Amino acid sequence: MTDTILLVGGDDQSHRDIAADLRRRGYQVTAVAHGSSAQRALAAAAPDLILLEHPWAKDVSWTLIERWTQDHPVLVVCGEPGIEAALQALRLGATEFLVRPVDLVELAGAIRRIIDNALLYRRGEFYTSVVRQEAPSLMVGESEPLRRLLAALQAVAPTEATVLILGESGVGKEKVAQEIHRLSPRAAGPLVAVDCCSLPESLFESELFGHERGAFTGAAQRKPGLIEQASGGTLFLDEIGELPAPIQAKLLRVLETKRFRRLGSAVDLQAQVRIVAATNRDLDGMAQRGEFRQDLLYRLNAFVVTVAALRDRRADIAPLVRHFLANPGFSKRIIKRVSETAMQQLLDYDWPGNVRELRNVVERAIILSGNKLRIDSEHLTLPQSTVRPSTNGVTLTFDHEPTLAEIEQCYLQLILTRHPGPRAVVARVLGIGERTLYRLLADLKVDPAASE
Repeated sequence: MTDTILLVGGDDQSHRDIAADLRRRGYQVTAVAHGSSAQRALAAAAPDLILLEHPWAKDVSWTLIERWTQDHPVLVVCGEPGIEAALQALRLGATEFLVRPVDLVELAGAIRRIIDNALLYRRGEFYTSVVRQEAPSLMVGESEPLRRLLAALQAVAPTEATVLILGESGVGKEKVAQEIHRLSPRAAGPLVAVDCCSLPESLFESELFGHERGAFTGAAQRKPGLIEQASGGTLFLDEIGELPAPIQAKLLRVLETKRFRRLGSAVDLQAQVRIVAATNRDLDGMAQRGEFRQDLLYRLNAFVVTVAALRDRRADIAPLVRHFLANPGFSKRIIKRVSETAMQQLLDYDWPGNVRELRNVVERAIILSGNKLRIDSEHLTLPQSTVRPSTNGVTLTFDHEPTLAEIEQCYLQLILTRHPGPRAVVARVLGIGERTLYRLLADLKVDPAASE
């Protein structure tokens, strides 16, 4: 069935070009130049989308625009002077706006996305689609470490193996757990996440295993624990390194026997859950120091995945930034872009807080940039002391006043490390001949084999 578009705008060349391009792409386009004509077209047949151009067509009012947005997705196209009008249209319920000059491919992509989302919503499939297809929303990127991680998850998710997720704080370990659950046969069941840092030790056993009435003072009635709540699904134990020692022993029993017992009960219950755990701590070291049960660690180590720090997968930074800009969830629906200078700053920063910190920086940048369509360096809130020098430059560090020969030797060694290929490549980078390179290697006592 052909998608239909009502194009409401002037009768200029841009208006005609947009209509012609959309028709070539297979859309049924009704182009009108008056609000009254748009009303008649709407009365005859409901379009899949209204494409509204600014300056508004004759007799198009704010009241009319608000009425249209209540029944149809509305995409606004405007020039720089019309941004305030487009923002007002968003406040009235318009879906999105694009700023001229508009790339016709980008316009067609926006139209396709808006129509598809509206169709899912009308069919009552929107939330199911979001949960099943968009749950791993932070697992976006193009880096090799991320590709290897996703391949490992696809391999382990269909099994019942216990998974231990390792990684620094903020790398997205919970998103990894969501992806495991989403790809598993338990996807239709619940995913229950437990923050092992937030529960006090005195309540942990009761919350995890549940309790019977009268099990302790204040236990006025039976309460199912988190294991029971996750029945048929996945139990995610975040920061398992913080688990109290008495609970470690009881969790080990659950992993070994698939059974548990409510606090105050003498009856064993079946644990119908898959357990996924995560930590940013060194569990091996903790086990050696007696801070974590060695036998529990063996059980958790059935399948281990490590999420690389963001500084070790910088190829994911730009895709993540684009993802956050397209799906802010907290701001005005303004499509922003990041300038080249600002993007380079983001790429040079070492991100000790990982993906979580990147998201926070992008959120603040969207707010600080206001109605501007471009995020520049002044909108970024990065600690300057921890910005990594660009890899395009060279930094040599000495703990003393170096001699010229020391500087030459250090620089030559750096270039050899960066370009481990043929000697001709190294000589070309240095701007010298190969014979001169050999002489430098000999004079500075640098191993010539290092340049092979």
